[in-house]
Formats: sequence, C-alpha cells, structure tokens
Amino acid sequence: MDTLHQLPIQKEPEATLSVDPKKFILWLFIVSIVMLFASQTSAYLVRRAEGNWLEFEMPAIFTYSTFVLIASSLSMQWAYFSAKKDNFSNLRIAISITFVLGLAFLWMQFEGWREMVNMKVYFVGNPSGSFLYVFTGLHGFHLISGLFVLTYALIAAFKLNVHAKSLRQIEICATYWHFLDILWVYLFIFLLTFN
Repeated sequence: MDTLHQLPIQKEPEATLSVDPKKFILWLFIVSIVMLFASQTSAYLVRRAEGNWLEFEMPAIFTYSTFVLIASSLSMQWAYFSAKKDNFSNLRIAISITFVLGLAFLWMQFEGWREMVNMKVYFVGNPSGSFLYVFTGLHGFHLISGLFVLTYALIAAFKLNVHAKSLRQIEICATYWHFLDILWVYLFIFLLTFN
C-alpha cells in the first residue's frame, strides 16, 4: 500500500489579517470626526427647520479658501508620490507647500470670521451664525492637528526616514490631510445649500 495515501493531509495555516495599529487609530479618529460633524449638521437642519433663522451670504473668502485647501491636497499627493520614488527634494518641497497652504487656509478662515462680524453675524445671537462659527472653528482645530502631523512628516523627510520602503508616516499624513480637505468641501457645499 502506498504510504502517501495513508498520511493525513495537512492544510497550510490561513494568513491572519493584520492591521497597522497607527493606521487603525487614524481611522478610528476619522470615524469619530465624521460622527461629530454628522451630529452637528443634523442639529443644524433640525434647528433651521424651527424658524427664526438669519439668512446671510457666506463670505466669498470661504470659496477662495476651499480652492486653497484643494491645492494643498494636490501638493500632499505630490509628496506621497515623491516619497514612493525616493525623490527627497520634491518630497520636502511638496510637504512644505502643503503646510504653507494649510496656514493660508486658516488665515482665510479667520478673515471670513472678520467679514461675518462686519456683516453683524456673531457667534452669540442667531443660531445660523453660531453654527457657521462652530463648523469652521471645529474644522480649523482639526486642520491645526493636521499641521502638526505635517510637521512630523516634514522632519522625517529631512531625516530621510520617509522613503519607498518606509511609507507609513507619509500615508498616515496624506490620509488625514485628504480627509480634512474632503470634510471641508462637504461642509462648504452643505452651508451653501442650506444657508
């Protein structure tokens, strides 16, 4: 009798799914931010339906700041592609451009607040203005956290710790930055639609 037929067949062990803990934390953070803004935009719609709602035109600088943030997403993607190709000079330039555009966006948001005050739309008063300040303020706070993430990525790029074989840091940075950009575009369209 053939001994090969008598031996039990052993299966190869199945590969276990492994998740990078830092990426997992990032996605949990993103989900919590999505839930925060979903609850805020829902509250906005409910409160707006109750009446006593001040109608006003959003400051034009919010439109310009949207294009600035979209440009920063493009430069962030350039940084990621540069890291994949080990193009360190372009990586540093692209992250620096993203950082500067992020600062410009924050400045433009602040200028938008000044325009709202000039239009006599205040944080305290009618809820329509309050919601706009809360939305832009919360997003600005998260964008500041994104600038800190960018700073760490820039330092890592100068130390040559970000390269084709070590992309985790730039992937986390790019994911968070793109999320912040998408979140702002959503908020901007939401406010244009329901203001």
